[in-house]
Amino acid sequence: MRLGRMYLRWCASCNLPILEDVECGICRSATLPVQMTPPGDVRPAFRKDLDLISATIDSQYGSGCGALLLPADKIVLLNKIPGLDRMDEVIADGEVIGTLRYDLGRGYVFLSRIMAARAIQFKISRGFVISDDGAIEFILKGLNLMAPGVIDSHSEVQKGDEVIVLTNGRQALCTGTARMSAHQIKTLGKGLAVKSRWFAAPEGTRPVGPSQDWDAVVRANRPMLDRRVEEAARFIRKTMESYKLPTIVSFSGGKDSLACLLLALDAGLHLPVFFIDTGLELPETIEHVKQTAARHDSELIIEPAPKDAFFGNLQYFGPPGRDYRWCCKTNKLGPTVRAIMKHYPGGVLSFIGQRRYESEQRAEKPRIWKNPWTPGQVGASPIQEWTALHVWLYIFSKHEPYNPWYERGLDRIGCFLCPASDAAELELVAMQSPRYEEWQNWLSDYAKRNCLPNAWSDFALWRWRRLPDSIRKDLEERGIAVGELRASGSDSASKSKPLTLKIQQGFAPCTVGFSVEGSFDRRLKLARAAEMLNIVGPVVLNAEEGWCLVADVRLFEEGALVAKGREQERIRKNVERVRRAVVKAEECVGCGVCIARCNEGALTLEQGKIRLDPVRCIHCGECMEPCPAVSFGDSAFEL
Repeated sequence: MRLGRMYLRWCASCNLPILEDVECGICRSATLPVQMTPPGDVRPAFRKDLDLISATIDSQYGSGCGALLLPADKIVLLNKIPGLDRMDEVIADGEVIGTLRYDLGRGYVFLSRIMAARAIQFKISRGFVISDDGAIEFILKGLNLMAPGVIDSHSEVQKGDEVIVLTNGRQALCTGTARMSAHQIKTLGKGLAVKSRWFAAPEGTRPVGPSQDWDAVVRANRPMLDRRVEEAARFIRKTMESYKLPTIVSFSGGKDSLACLLLALDAGLHLPVFFIDTGLELPETIEHVKQTAARHDSELIIEPAPKDAFFGNLQYFGPPGRDYRWCCKTNKLGPTVRAIMKHYPGGVLSFIGQRRYESEQRAEKPRIWKNPWTPGQVGASPIQEWTALHVWLYIFSKHEPYNPWYERGLDRIGCFLCPASDAAELELVAMQSPRYEEWQNWLSDYAKRNCLPNAWSDFALWRWRRLPDSIRKDLEERGIAVGELRASGSDSASKSKPLTLKIQQGFAPCTVGFSVEGSFDRRLKLARAAEMLNIVGPVVLNAEEGWCLVADVRLFEEGALVAKGREQERIRKNVERVRRAVVKAEECVGCGVCIARCNEGALTLEQGKIRLDPVRCIHCGECMEPCPAVSFGDSAFEL
């Protein structure tokens, strides 16, 4: 999917990547666009990435092939593309030479293109199939290689392997997927042997180009960098003049927020650095934030999430998911709201490292926006139109230290267990950080208590409430039993499960108008519920008899609910508002997001829970949502 312009070009003379410009900044030669898959948010391949690619190539095609294809002095880029998990196009010498793909349960595989196959064609010692000369013309027409056209193949080739088809003279002819094992090809002598993916006429190995380094890439892109930095600095100054608010740089510890900080400095500004410690940060990230602020003599504002904001809420919400990211509200947005209220009660302008190339949602956002979750904050992105490579070249040009986890294989920095991460990224964290062990232990215990299959934790399927059909199909086709992924053990029957309201509704013959009768699935803390019901309207509480009344809805301590009235739609809406207020009262996680939405000062945070002052409350309902308990609790009507 295209999220913006495709900026990557290449100078053949210098053999360097060039962004935007039709001329190389070093030799002034014409540059050509690199053909790759959108959105084209390319990034550098760091040493860990190169070692991984080389090791994968060696395992498929023999020792030494990886180093031959990707020598230490070669500039390599990675372009993240859509896939079931992690998948990156590998770009070198001006073109995509292959794709590195991570398969759940199997690890990494390299899908070679012809250029890569030619570079290693005389080094290949495994993962090959040798074609009869008579099959060459048919392969070059785009047809597959059939078993009768095979002269030989490596003895360990298995069905499903990525292979390189060679001519009898050991020149690369095509690359593709084996549809038969070497043994089947030899014994059956018929059938589809290799499904061709990329093919080209055989030719010799290309000569190795000149050595490259990132300083040269920066020099070649200097004209573009100067334009970009000047425009971003001008945007920063102009935005500050327009809003006239206290201004900060929101710093996550990642590359994009680092670029924003450096741009502010280039604009001649010394802004405070604002960091939310979610409690789920990698230790190296926290240290990097502190060192960066100290290095630039910047004021550092750190707001921590409540101590048990994540692990303490797991018993209620369950594991977070890509389609169920409650943790963003409890561990990030809540602390953000509290910090803004504490330090900038009159509002704040925050420069944020948001880029359109990160996602479809961010591509649709304006460069300046107001976040409904964080009232009082105006967000602005100086790098909205930058790709990842723009960011990296800018950082390289400043010789600025960056988060060490980029060198360890991550392409994005965030919480160490973020459900938005690919399984490949989580595996990298698990292998290199002791923090992940706590999460693995929790997942293992949860799976056992709830009778979940091994695949749920083994393949990080906990990342979804509703597993995508494509993931399920892929695993089941490989004989991996996925089974039922809903919790069915002790946790699912626990009293800590989300509060649910079951209702019956209709026209009552014995009363005037419409009636709704329902019941929450457990007893309520009536005083607490009555306090929070002021959001809906004035509340009458009869503690002695165990009920309260608001907006024609009567709520009983044992959980029962009765509502009656002449107007059906109004009664239904009032019941829904009461349900949300009760859920908010019972399931409050103490994130504090709603406090900033109350202009009357009726809400406070006490002992990890929201408290409401009925005297100050004007029943406007503005604080009802956003609320993690209401938004993410499994508390919808069961009609």
